[in-house]
Amino acid sequence: MQSSNIIEQKIVDTLEKNYMPYAMSVIVSRAIPEIDGLKPSHRKLLFTMYKMGLLTGGRTKSANVVGQTMKLNPHGDMAIYETLVRLTRGNNALLHPYIDSKGNFGKQYSREMRFAAPRYTEVKLDKICEELFRDLDKNTVDFIDNYDGTMKEPVLLPSTYPNILVSSNQGIAVGMASNICSFNLKEVCDATIGYINNEDINIIDYLKAPDLSSGGQLIYNEKEMQQIYNTGRGGFKLRAKYRFDKDNNCIEIYEIPYTTTTESVIDAVIDLVKNNKIKDVSDVRDETDLKGLKITFDIKKNTDPDALMNKLFKFTPLQDSFSCNFNILINGRPRVMGIKDILKEWIIFRINCIKRQIAYDIKKKSDKLHLLLGLEKILLDIDKAIRIIRNTEEDALVVPNLMDGFSIDQVQAEFVAEIKLRNLNKEYILNRVSEIEDLQNDIADLKETYVSEKKIKKIIVKQLNDVSKKYGTARKTEIIHEEHVEEITHEHLIEDYNLKLFLTDHNYMKKIPLTSLRSNPEHKLKDDDEIIQELETRNKTDLLLFSDKHTVYKIKVFELEDCKASSLGLYLANLLGLEEGESIIYMVATDEYKGYMLFAFENGKMAKIDLSSYATKTNRKKLANGYCDLSKLVYISHILEDKELVAFSSLDKVLIFNTSNINSKSTRDSQGVQVLKAKKESVMTKVKSIEEVGFKDLDYYRTKNIPAVGCYLKDEDEEDYQLKIGV
Repeated sequence: MQSSNIIEQKIVDTLEKNYMPYAMSVIVSRAIPEIDGLKPSHRKLLFTMYKMGLLTGGRTKSANVVGQTMKLNPHGDMAIYETLVRLTRGNNALLHPYIDSKGNFGKQYSREMRFAAPRYTEVKLDKICEELFRDLDKNTVDFIDNYDGTMKEPVLLPSTYPNILVSSNQGIAVGMASNICSFNLKEVCDATIGYINNEDINIIDYLKAPDLSSGGQLIYNEKEMQQIYNTGRGGFKLRAKYRFDKDNNCIEIYEIPYTTTTESVIDAVIDLVKNNKIKDVSDVRDETDLKGLKITFDIKKNTDPDALMNKLFKFTPLQDSFSCNFNILINGRPRVMGIKDILKEWIIFRINCIKRQIAYDIKKKSDKLHLLLGLEKILLDIDKAIRIIRNTEEDALVVPNLMDGFSIDQVQAEFVAEIKLRNLNKEYILNRVSEIEDLQNDIADLKETYVSEKKIKKIIVKQLNDVSKKYGTARKTEIIHEEHVEEITHEHLIEDYNLKLFLTDHNYMKKIPLTSLRSNPEHKLKDDDEIIQELETRNKTDLLLFSDKHTVYKIKVFELEDCKASSLGLYLANLLGLEEGESIIYMVATDEYKGYMLFAFENGKMAKIDLSSYATKTNRKKLANGYCDLSKLVYISHILEDKELVAFSSLDKVLIFNTSNINSKSTRDSQGVQVLKAKKESVMTKVKSIEEVGFKDLDYYRTKNIPAVGCYLKDEDEEDYQLKIGV
């Protein structure tokens, strides 16, 4: 077997030789827009249409444009056509489309609405392209050879306004990307003028927020917007616009975020309905037609449309984010820039365009002036000029003889020689010569402007004002401030209903809806088990579970499965991960964390802890040191307001006291204050509510001040108490 020769290569050298040229080509010549707001594919296409006369003429078939563009852009016809589609008015992808279109060009907001073939559609350049190509024929930008050297094409287009900020642009290169949102044309022009006049302006005073062709609403956060404006990176949220049709009981979506599609929205809503997360929508339809986008949700009776939409904003692409990455090619190098830097680079570019245009005009006018100065000399003796031409025997000697006869150069002599015989009259020559003074003044003004950046900036400002006045439109994307937007969480999808919780001695818990409990109230329990607490609450409350190991477990009630009374319920040891031998002894359901927790201990002390101490900002499931562990717990209860309690000691002493005498604490494991004084090493054995005792003479046991020893239990009260707890 013959072994193949293996040539070792350094990976870095291989990448540099083979991969880097490709990567740089994608970055520089394909994916990243330049300061004129265009990628090469856009520029080649628009320039082709300009050369075809489609700026002023009628429309032509798209297939014709695609074919002509191949002379500059050696790609497949469908790739070129897809580029064209995005630039059209019909596609709705741009705030100010470059191409006036006729026919079906699909829609930016739909992934399934396909555009028609290029043989069926027609296009021409939109009126605003006049501003992209203005003075292109006056050497305002450089031209380079096309790919086969048979044609010339512009490196950039001399746009008279910052098109880079007016047209949205996305591109993925190698190792980098660009994502530029569009801004309102009038606001961009105002911001540029403001920046030209004062570089220290606050851009946000002029440029309110991005403005996208799809409309919708922009949720405005000034801090996020400043970050985007300053760094060129960041993001903002967009949401759909809707209206409620009372007659048909349906919600109509008529504008969606720029970053999503109608199909994505419909699919997301259908998934929510299928998974029973949204129960208010009975039907979803795409009713988009020639009038524009429309998604319709049929809703059930008595549904609050605004509340439903808030849920849909949270859980569907009806609210979406636009991530900004203002990565732009400047002199062939990619740069991520804030708005001010972009405007600065555009102004530098535009000043250079105008200077080149002025230089072109100066040369043209100077050449014309030079010819007219020669013609002026002829005016002194027209007969002499005629005589020189008539007496010259050879055609080749006419120009030299005129040069000698009037002391003019060859160019001037050629000009005179080419004048028609009928124009060799005094009137014609005087009319032409009268332009000399105007030309001299124009050239002087142009030269003065050329060296004055201040005057050039005035030209830029005038052009910006003209563009703003001619093409400016009202904002499409409405701005709503963040504080006016309701924050929606997953809990908003949870159904809220009344229920009862049952806690058993063997650590089982039952969550039973009241409707189910009424139909089947018989409880199933283990033989030696019993219900130690029952609690009526709602499905969207928090549940605090106190264990005998001084720990509090927190859980949302809706996280518990519904049970039937005929089931054993949920085993808390498994659900909460209790330690071995740990039991839940008490539960509290709350949503506002109002009231107090009362803990009575064997040592005669009682702690009154604010329930708010158990509220946590993070979703902690387990709170250590839930209550004091220095003495055995004999009583636990949750109260909303102060009440009277009855404390019993091991010496049969009884004390009735009011919890208002106990100061509340925010520290969960506080020892509390002494309530029942110890006597002969007595301890507190239990605490009851005053409704549980039924003593004949309550005042006998009452005390105004604590701590107190209490009074011995009267015989008749002991007998009544024993009878009561035995019932």
